[in-house]
Amino acid sequence: MLTHNDHDALRRDFRWNLPARLNMADQCLAHDADAVAIIDHDGSPQPVTFGQLHDMTDRLAHALAVPRGERVGVLRTQSSWTAAAHLAVWKSAAISVPLFKLFGPEALALRLDDAGIRTVIADAEGREMLRDFPHLRVIVPEEGLDDAAPFDTRATGPDDPAVIIYTSGTTGAPKGALHGHRVLTGHLPGVEVSHDLLGQPGDVIWTPADWAWIGGLFDVAMPALALGVPVVAARMLKFDPASVAQLVADCKIRNIFFPPTALKMLKAADVRIPGLRSVASGGETLGAPMLDWGQGAFGLQINEFYGQTECNMVASGSGRMFAAQPGAIGKAVPGFEVAVIDEAGNPLPDGQDGDIAIRRGAASMMLEYWNRPDATAEKFRGNWLVTGDKGVIRDGHIRFVGRDDDVITSAGYRIGPSEIEDCLLRHPAVAQVGVIGKPDPLRTQIVKAYVVLRPGFAPDDEMARELRDHARRQSAAHSYPREIAFLDSLPMTVTGKVLRRELRALSETECPQSESSV
Repeated sequence: MLTHNDHDALRRDFRWNLPARLNMADQCLAHDADAVAIIDHDGSPQPVTFGQLHDMTDRLAHALAVPRGERVGVLRTQSSWTAAAHLAVWKSAAISVPLFKLFGPEALALRLDDAGIRTVIADAEGREMLRDFPHLRVIVPEEGLDDAAPFDTRATGPDDPAVIIYTSGTTGAPKGALHGHRVLTGHLPGVEVSHDLLGQPGDVIWTPADWAWIGGLFDVAMPALALGVPVVAARMLKFDPASVAQLVADCKIRNIFFPPTALKMLKAADVRIPGLRSVASGGETLGAPMLDWGQGAFGLQINEFYGQTECNMVASGSGRMFAAQPGAIGKAVPGFEVAVIDEAGNPLPDGQDGDIAIRRGAASMMLEYWNRPDATAEKFRGNWLVTGDKGVIRDGHIRFVGRDDDVITSAGYRIGPSEIEDCLLRHPAVAQVGVIGKPDPLRTQIVKAYVVLRPGFAPDDEMARELRDHARRQSAAHSYPREIAFLDSLPMTVTGKVLRRELRALSETECPQSESSV
């Protein structure tokens, strides 16, 4: 645990503590049984102690009865049982796979098949979503589990597989980033820094980010448990600024991770939340106007942080340690060496643009992509994991310049265009499709699809709505194309690859009648 505010000294003196035996469940449950671990909020606060969470975990581990290395899906939203589900899988030396409640059947099937999942821990709604997968064993812990003796944690080490988190890329299907039991330890320094030394007396943390993503699960929920900080579990079907203020008051929340879109919505509604000790944000740079607004709305500096599913929480700001620089994403977190490198893998001088990369050895770095050795090898350049982001470093402050791929950032979600394209191509009317991110003042980007129809289908508003609904049902409710435009042909390379940069240029110049917004 970080203990002081001298950032330079923390980086100089930091060493990873990764004992030969390490299990994330033990890390999260090693606290006083009477201390509050989770505050479930479904209309009112319902504290769950570490003792209760330990019992829930053990009973669920006995009910699972899975062998070492088995992949187990977790199709749930924020709740104490969701935390217990992951802890039970890790205690069993199995591998948890978080699944998003907004996924459609195609997105679910892709991940279930790729990971070879045979058991899913769900809630009642999740079980209904899985009705088309009769081969699965579905466990809904709220419906009752047998009382059982304590479950002895199976021996695991830092590099034993523990969790697969799927990340969207630009080509092909989403890839599963496989992490070992060291990944929680790897997140702790960045979480502590971004919340101005999280773990102070009275700290209570929450995020609207779903725990199915690395941002909710490992930027908030599990680090909070490991540090003994109560974490609020509150499902928000729709982000509502007034409800956020009420939740903060109900649960006495002092620390929040807000995705940038949430901050924009709070700013638009002119909602001010006093009494917070820290606010962190990640996913995109905020800029001076948002930072200035945050200072007034919260009475503190919003701490921006940076990372990705493959290696997370590698850089962060901290109001207690140094002043924020608008446009920067913070400094390298203790334990991480972050550099801007050239195509040969050589670190570049201060102030020179290049590829943002993280040196091997960081504890939050993935073990590999699940069953994708070629993709794993491509992710590294010598001793550096290449993020795919362009950036520059000046005086230790890392600045994001742009992405090296076509990943879409929308409302805090990172969306790979290929998965949406594949979904739309399954519609009988679609001959070709190209998907891009279109700038949007609220969501950062929205998903936009350019579609070439097969003969006999009309490019009208009715067809646009039909395609939108198809993508929303089959893929995911957070990533369907909000705008659809019809073209006679798509710009292509000589090898048949869609030139998305030309589609992005087209979206800036096209006539309104060429577009169907839905």
